[in-house]
Amino acid sequence: MNESAKTKSELRLDRLVENLTERFSEQGCEVVHALNEATMLVPREQLIPVATELRDGEDFLFEVLIDACGVDYSAYGQSEWSTGEASFTGFGRGVERQPSAAGTSAQFAVVYHLLSLANNQRLRLRVMLEPDQPIVDSVVAVWNAAVWFEREAFDLFGILYSEHPDLRRILTDYGFVGHPFRKDFPLVGHVEMRYDPEQKRVIYEPVSIEPRVLVPRVSREDHRYIDASGEASE
Repeated sequence: MNESAKTKSELRLDRLVENLTERFSEQGCEVVHALNEATMLVPREQLIPVATELRDGEDFLFEVLIDACGVDYSAYGQSEWSTGEASFTGFGRGVERQPSAAGTSAQFAVVYHLLSLANNQRLRLRVMLEPDQPIVDSVVAVWNAAVWFEREAFDLFGILYSEHPDLRRILTDYGFVGHPFRKDFPLVGHVEMRYDPEQKRVIYEPVSIEPRVLVPRVSREDHRYIDASGEASE
């Protein structure tokens, strides 16, 4: 795109990408500039020094952590909605672990969304983790808002954060088994709970929901499939 045709925000983003590349490339970071967004891939061992520089560096000043979450890349890029090839047994994609297709051996990642109020800019950080030991340093010392975000990722994905001040479940019950956002977690869960009036307490029982495959079904008897002659089109 012609330099003169770019907006001020696009020019600021270009400068940010240049500054990020110049400052962090020697630390093994990779900057991706696409869809009018900037994403920086950070090696796990470099997360804390990079995060600190992003918060305090005059060219960056990302003082606000908007969100932090986990990602499960198993079966990444593979369609689970292929109706012709979908499985009609078991839990579909929910039980069989697939090799990662994200271009890396890592299965899990942590993603951080940052905001610079001073520069009116946003940045995404992505850190890839190994499947057998999905552990990363906590960024609570850098952005205190990460306390609950990291607890949520621990609860739902089983990602561990070293030096986190209070790493425990935040959404599921204390006795919950597994991590429900992992793709190898059964779609119907492991157990179900109900209140027992005789025992006067909540009890857990084996799940009674029938396994099913979540494949979208199209209703052909619909006005969108009726042509002008009133005949249903094939």
